[in-house]
Amino acid sequence: MSKARVLFLCTGNSARSQMAEALLCKYGGEIFEPYSAGLEPKGVNPLTIRVMDEVGIDISNQTSKSLDTYLGKLSFQYLVTVCDDADQNCPTGLPGIDERMHWSFEDPARFKGTEEEKLAKFREVRDLIEQKVKQWVAEQPS
Repeated sequence: MSKARVLFLCTGNSARSQMAEALLCKYGGEIFEPYSAGLEPKGVNPLTIRVMDEVGIDISNQTSKSLDTYLGKLSFQYLVTVCDDADQNCPTGLPGIDERMHWSFEDPARFKGTEEEKLAKFREVRDLIEQKVKQWVAEQPS
């Protein structure tokens, strides 16, 4: 049986979609083949790398990718937008996408505060994404 491809999409592909891709690989890698992209790729946020490393997931070699990297080249069973901006601005009816879902998460990169407060926000968003990914994997038929 082939794995279902999942594309996580946010605006910058710098935090939320990167986290979701890595967490789905950890918790659902036996049934899913995760990818991530952004509408306007900005590079992976260093705090994203740091908070994922804290939970034993090394994403230091990940790069930000554009949605165009995949469109017309790969088909996906699921497109999951992980920010409201991507949900509102991603065209509908994209070729090669079977099902579209939306999981709304706050953008930790927009949070203003001290370095420690920013880290706390990144951890909070990471933990929320982890909960959602685990729940979704658990809901899959065996």
